[in-house]
Amino acid sequence: MERGLIYDPADKALMQKQTDCLGRLFEYNATKPYEAEKRGVLLKKMFAEIGEGCYFEPPLRANWGCTHVHAGDHVYSNYNLVLVDDEEIFLGNNVMIAPNVTITTATHPICPELRERGLQYNRSVRIGNNVWIGAGVIILPGVTVGDNSVIGAGSVVTRDIPANVVAYGVPCKVRREIGARDREVYDHTLPIDWENLKEL
Repeated sequence: MERGLIYDPADKALMQKQTDCLGRLFEYNATKPYEAEKRGVLLKKMFAEIGEGCYFEPPLRANWGCTHVHAGDHVYSNYNLVLVDDEEIFLGNNVMIAPNVTITTATHPICPELRERGLQYNRSVRIGNNVWIGAGVIILPGVTVGDNSVIGAGSVVTRDIPANVVAYGVPCKVRREIGARDREVYDHTLPIDWENLKEL
C-alpha cells in the first residue's frame, strides 16, 4: 500500500485500521463552529503531521481520515476538501485550498482482470509552499505542484506543475509565469497599495 505496489484495499486488517481513522474524521465533521479548540485537538490526532495555524472547514473527507496527510503551517482549506489519502499527501506552508477540491493518491490498473478484483496502487502527492488551489480542482496521483504556483478553478492536474506559475485547464497546463506585474496589480488592472497593506 505504501510502496506503490498493487494490493487489495479490501484486506480485513487494512479495513479495520481505516475504520478507526474514519471514526476520528466523523467526530471532526460533527463539531460545531464555535468548537475551535476541539477541532484543533482532533486535527493533531488525525493528521500524520500538522503545523501551526491550520484550518480545515468541515465537511472534510479523507479515505484514511488524514492519517497519511502532512500539513505545514497556516494551511487553509474551505469546505468539501476530499483527500484520497491511501498514500502520503504533503501540503506545504501557507497552502490555500478553495471549496470542492479533490487530491487523490489512489488509482487502479488499466488491466481489466486486476480491476475486476478491486485491486489498486497508490502514488504520493506533493503541494509546495504558498500554493493556491482554486475551486473544483482535481489533483491526480503522483503529482507535484511547485512553490508559489496557482492552479485555476476547475483544473484537472495530471502532471507535475513547476514553481512560480499560473496553470489551469483540462488537462492543467502552465499558462504563464508569476512575475513583476503580479506584484504591481491584482484582478488584472487594479494597483496593489502596498503602503496601506502594511496595516493588515
